[in-house]
Amino acid sequence: LPLCFPQKLWEMLESAQFQSIWWSEGGKCVAINKDLFTVEVLGRGVCQRVFNTQHIKSVIRQLNLYGFTKMQQNFQRSASLPEFLSEEAAVSAHSQILYYYNPSFNRAHPWLLGMCKRR
Repeated sequence: LPLCFPQKLWEMLESAQFQSIWWSEGGKCVAINKDLFTVEVLGRGVCQRVFNTQHIKSVIRQLNLYGFTKMQQNFQRSASLPEFLSEEAAVSAHSQILYYYNPSFNRAHPWLLGMCKRR
């Protein structure tokens, strides 16, 4: 049987093969670098493809269908202009990273994976 989406995602996160996706927030969130993920995972040839798509929007749709919610990263901003501008550049680079959370998808509790059902 082919693996369902959450199982594929879990295996990717646990594999050292992918640099574009990792556990965040102590294993409670999935972090995805959009640009790198598009090249590294979705840009693979047909024989090596992990997901049946080449589009990040389709992966995001699957995340949403399986109950993942997008998390916002909160940044404290400085009052001084030079510091604010340098922080703004860092936040811009950081905006390429998507964070998703599902209470049943937790690195410390792999047995909960079976509770990740498609809506």
